[in-house]
Amino acid sequence: MSDILITDDERDIRELISDILKDEGYSTRVAGTSDECMEEIEKEPPALMILDIWLKDSRMDGIDILKAVKRDHPDIPIVIISGHGNIEIAVAAIKQGAYDFIEKPFNIDQLMVVIRRAMETSRLRRENIELKRGDAPPSEMLGDSAIFRALRSQLDKVTKSNGRVMLTGQPGSGKEISARYIHANSNRATAPFVTVSSASIEPDRMEEVLFGQESPEKGIEPGLLEQANGGVIYFDEVAEMPLGTQSKILRVLVDQSFQRVGGSEKVQVDLRVISSSNKDLQQAIQDGQLRQELFHRLNVVPIPVPSLEERREDIPLLAEHFIEMLNKTQGLPLRKLADDAKALLQTMVWPGNVRQLKNVVERVLILGESTGPITAKELPTLEETGAEEGRVVLSGGLATLPLREARELFEREYLLTQINRFGGNISRTASFVGMERSALHRKLKSLGVVTSSKAGGRVAHIDNGQGEGVDA
Repeated sequence: MSDILITDDERDIRELISDILKDEGYSTRVAGTSDECMEEIEKEPPALMILDIWLKDSRMDGIDILKAVKRDHPDIPIVIISGHGNIEIAVAAIKQGAYDFIEKPFNIDQLMVVIRRAMETSRLRRENIELKRGDAPPSEMLGDSAIFRALRSQLDKVTKSNGRVMLTGQPGSGKEISARYIHANSNRATAPFVTVSSASIEPDRMEEVLFGQESPEKGIEPGLLEQANGGVIYFDEVAEMPLGTQSKILRVLVDQSFQRVGGSEKVQVDLRVISSSNKDLQQAIQDGQLRQELFHRLNVVPIPVPSLEERREDIPLLAEHFIEMLNKTQGLPLRKLADDAKALLQTMVWPGNVRQLKNVVERVLILGESTGPITAKELPTLEETGAEEGRVVLSGGLATLPLREARELFEREYLLTQINRFGGNISRTASFVGMERSALHRKLKSLGVVTSSKAGGRVAHIDNGQGEGVDA
């Protein structure tokens, strides 16, 4: 969409304008009737239209064409020209969405000023739509765990259908990645993928954002539903959508049409709908946050997305993927993961799931002073991971040991800490840890823990082969 379509019933006029624009480096097409004009638009929508308001021997006049184009392609700027220009016609054209109005005979310099402005508007509108769509290469579905392979199998089954999908799972688990995977492998892959962030759009602006709006001052501004026409609309956290908007979305799903805010004409759309939520949707229905009718319309194919803790064996693969990605996109060091770091990552708790893992990897790469392998020492502490109370995050060394060795190491470190905490007093230590004094003596001896006198009390340490007996 980079050319200019010129429609005028006077051959000399349309060819003159075309020649002028070609001299300026623009690509052009011409049409002499309304039918020819609509056929050209059907072939390929232009970046800009120059449209005569009076078209002899045509089914439609310029205002009719203007209405039709603005209904189906609201982002195309249209410059109206007429030899019978007056202020009433100009106002009528602008109200219907025309970019500008030029009266014949026109001044070439004036025409070129308007064309350049309109083409810049066309470029900015296209860029803005692309940004709103959030178009990006589909995120790669990485993982080899059984539960992740099952997820991918479910997604593959729905890619070729047009059924509505409801993705559920914890925040950061990969619901949007799953939605993009469906889109990328469907017959709509070349069409738009448009995300509706239900939780982040202000409730009083939700309908304008979704349905677009019309006004005499700004003309037609397409909404997200219109931008997604032919492709996929993804309702992220759908239970966060205002109840009033939910009712209107339900009507769109039934009719495949809607009206823009401030508009009167129906806009037809062809959409595939994918939704997601991190809530218990049945509870959300009971709490009055989600309309049951909308839930049933959206929940045709429910697919749960597993949390990162349910697919721990995928963590090293994902971490290495993020390292490579951050190296390419941000120039961060391309480092390996040491075995103790892999083991520790797999034992950590991940309330933020895959998103949190990516953030942890990015922080380590930014703050790390080495270009060598990432070790367990560089990874976050228990408090920094946001682990819930009662959970223990193992040290990297402990996480890499067999159970028997890990248990002995833990017991030794734990008892050393407690004995030193109580100044080497075995009786108090035994009382705190819940053991008989004699049993604690035997345990310390088996672990090679001894105590010795120091200024200010006694301390415990590991027997170096010339150990002293443990004394209370």
